[in-house]
Amino acid sequence: MSKVANPIPARMRGLNRAEICDVNFQEFVRDWNGTPGASPAAGEAVLDGSALDARGFRELFESQLISRHLDLMARVLRVQNKVFYTIGSSGHEGNAMVARLTRHTDPAFLHYRSGGFMAERFRKLPGTDGKPRDPIMDSALSFAASKEDPASGGRHKVWGSKPLWVLPQTSTIASHLPKAFGTAVAIEQARRIGHALPVPGDSIVVCSFGDASSNHATAQTAFNAAAWTAYQKLPAPVLFVCEDNGIGISVKTPDGWVARNFRDRPDLDYFAADGLDLASGYGDVQRAVEHCRRTRRPTFLHLRTTRIMGHAGTDFEIEWRSIEELCAVEATDPLLRSAAIALESGLMSKDEILALYEDTRKKCFAAAEEADRRPRLSTLEEVVAPLAPYSPDAVAKEAARADYAKRREEVFGGKDKLPEKQPPRHLAIQINNALHDLFAKYPETLLFGEDVAQKGGVYTVTKGLQKAFGPRRVFNTLLDETVILGLAQGYANMGLLPLPEIQYLAYFHNACDQIRGEAASLQFFSNGQYRNPMVMRIASLGYQKGFGGHFHNDNSITALRDIPGLVVGCPSRGDDAATMLRTLAALAKVDGRVCAFLEPIALYMAKDLHEPGDGGWLTEYPSPDQAMPLGEGRVYGEGNDDLVVFTFGNGVPMSLRAAKRIEEKHGWKVRVVDLRWLVPLNEAFIREQAASAKRILIVDEGRRSAGVGEGIITAVVEGGFGARPFRRVVGADTFTPLAGAAFLVIPSEDDIVAAADSLA
Repeated sequence: MSKVANPIPARMRGLNRAEICDVNFQEFVRDWNGTPGASPAAGEAVLDGSALDARGFRELFESQLISRHLDLMARVLRVQNKVFYTIGSSGHEGNAMVARLTRHTDPAFLHYRSGGFMAERFRKLPGTDGKPRDPIMDSALSFAASKEDPASGGRHKVWGSKPLWVLPQTSTIASHLPKAFGTAVAIEQARRIGHALPVPGDSIVVCSFGDASSNHATAQTAFNAAAWTAYQKLPAPVLFVCEDNGIGISVKTPDGWVARNFRDRPDLDYFAADGLDLASGYGDVQRAVEHCRRTRRPTFLHLRTTRIMGHAGTDFEIEWRSIEELCAVEATDPLLRSAAIALESGLMSKDEILALYEDTRKKCFAAAEEADRRPRLSTLEEVVAPLAPYSPDAVAKEAARADYAKRREEVFGGKDKLPEKQPPRHLAIQINNALHDLFAKYPETLLFGEDVAQKGGVYTVTKGLQKAFGPRRVFNTLLDETVILGLAQGYANMGLLPLPEIQYLAYFHNACDQIRGEAASLQFFSNGQYRNPMVMRIASLGYQKGFGGHFHNDNSITALRDIPGLVVGCPSRGDDAATMLRTLAALAKVDGRVCAFLEPIALYMAKDLHEPGDGGWLTEYPSPDQAMPLGEGRVYGEGNDDLVVFTFGNGVPMSLRAAKRIEEKHGWKVRVVDLRWLVPLNEAFIREQAASAKRILIVDEGRRSAGVGEGIITAVVEGGFGARPFRRVVGADTFTPLAGAAFLVIPSEDDIVAAADSLA
């Protein structure tokens, strides 16, 4: 990049830095005194030796100016409450080169400083009049939080577009990198199993982020997984674009750190490009993109950028950076270099540049003023509309669809070996049968996680699946829950139906944000345009005997219940597990829902209920046309009103045993209510069961301050039944210790009986 002298006069150094950058550009153009060259033809190099032609340069320059004036507009109109987002792209406008050199069908997960990228990618898709679509109005609607914003419908300022394959997301700490990697893997995985892709088969995935975010654990896990994949010569065509501006809010990145950290990393192919200079940087960006597409290997593009005008509108850099440092940074403004290229090449005159600059400003302000007049979200119903779509009739029809009888017979080995024709079995076997059924029903289903393939999972729940359906559909991953859930999102993005397994509930917490911040938020922030359906299976809860500690006996359910839009089901017996899984898969297929299936480990092998050998907890396998409606509970002892016990999971057989003792002791008729669905809680069902209860007991194996019981109590009280005598039996607020001490901190059968005694 040619050096641009610091043009800021002393009289302006106390002014708003956005104003300075604005004036700086205009004065630079007016004061330029070089000798222009002969204007190159459209297809000729804009400067000697450049891989960028004149037409391409001019369009990239226009995209840069659009990005810049959107930033300047946001700073001005934010104080008038016409714009609600001021994290800008100034200094990063060179990412427009990445947009130009990739396709609009290459899925993109973008850094929040991607104004240049978006403006340029809009050229890839003509509008109804045949001309390129205008990115300015779309962006203005997003800045203004208008519900006409085509990306999020006014829910957030996000860079996103359905037709341009830019998946809206709000990541600021690199939490989008695992799902970008997962999408790249999914492109190849779909081809291997014969699944029709929604994008061309040679697509790559673009994923941009800042230098500061590259240090985040979530980013590092994506880089590691990409290298792990490439090491095994498996394709993972993801282009990681690190936009290195040397600073994260106010924390400087050590000089040379990004290059040192990534340049020689095995199996992550490194390229560097100058994002401040279109003429010199273009060829290097081009090489990185072509390498990624041709080799199908993970590629790291280290793009030099800068950051001017501060992190956001509220970041007054003059308060913590010296004036000399600010002036030096502003002198590296990529728009100054682009103006110099336009002038040096003879492609544009000073007047043409300044006219284009002012015309772009007018368009951005006019669009913003118009966007401010457009309607915004004004009701709660509008806000939450895309969060948790539910089409009960369509879901019920899909869950009960059983038009794959021939495939079932092949999978299970004949009509006589179908699971519904076998004797009653325990939970683990019936989940296994249900998974075989789902794989027969949905050819696009994948199951993956730690130890799930040849071993069949720690508890053999997935035994035989890989043998029946092959290693392309059932496979082990590296031991990284963040990557497992990132892969799930990637597969879902490509139209597959992922069933990721998290080996223990405690392990989910390592990767919670992949569901909370990424998967479950996609429909919300894309206004229902994008979805990533999945059914996440988690071996869960406590009561393992002779094994455990807090990693393997985890009752921290609230982390899941806190995630908006998530569906959480928890069966206690085998037949319920099968019918629930069918509904969860249908919710994913029909409504794009993100679902969690909590499998109580301690009940996997449970066969008996009251006495050894009674077989009271074995169940028959339900035929494939049976499914459990979302929210439907199971009632034991219908009509028994003396005591109603609300519970779930391990609490169900435990409460049934306790109920027998309570009935013998007090002469009461006891009803046990298995909620089965923990999110959303069916409050109407809870109130219906509470209405006739003389006494209420809640058995919650979660923790006292954060379980499921609080939701049950709220439903009971808000239903007008709070005056009924009630007690709660719940786990203690502690981690679970090892061995027999574990049973001191979670509810027991004796605790339930004692609570009933107190109600007597």
